[in-house]
Amino acid sequence: MNKNTPYYVIAIGLFILLKFAYTVAGTNNLVFLLKPTNLLLELWMGSTSVYLKQSGYFFEQLNIVIDKSCSGYNFLLLCFLMLIFQTLKYAHTDWQKISMFFLSSIGAYFISIFVNSSRIYASIIIQNQTSLLFSKQQGIIHEAIGIITNLSFLILIYLITEKALTKIQGHAELT
Repeated sequence: MNKNTPYYVIAIGLFILLKFAYTVAGTNNLVFLLKPTNLLLELWMGSTSVYLKQSGYFFEQLNIVIDKSCSGYNFLLLCFLMLIFQTLKYAHTDWQKISMFFLSSIGAYFISIFVNSSRIYASIIIQNQTSLLFSKQQGIIHEAIGIITNLSFLILIYLITEKALTKIQGHAELT
């Protein structure tokens, strides 16, 4: 049995538990993701929003609502799981492994806010540019932007993290 197996089981258990929690969560329960995402979008778009209880952040000028489905919660969970699986192989002590859960959670949170904001921003820009030409395909375009953005960022984050961890591990072995 791999020495990290108990930690992998805990990580998968957390993932399943948090995934289930999402099914019963409302928009108000996801403000911890929606509010910072909204703040970045307001900054990038030069537009303001109003928080509507139970609905989310409404941008009147853009006629869009940033709600539960836009929270980036699923990306947060995937990013956490990827980071914890990736970092555990570089941790040697139980204390380091437990620390990886905390660090992976914090990292996944901040990464998710940036990636989710980028995804929504790209979606707004692209859909505004394609709305006349592809009015009936906007749902498909929206989904495709989300898939491409999230997958691209997950791959990029994996590669950057792996390179950084390999470099840190190499320096640790040299001393």
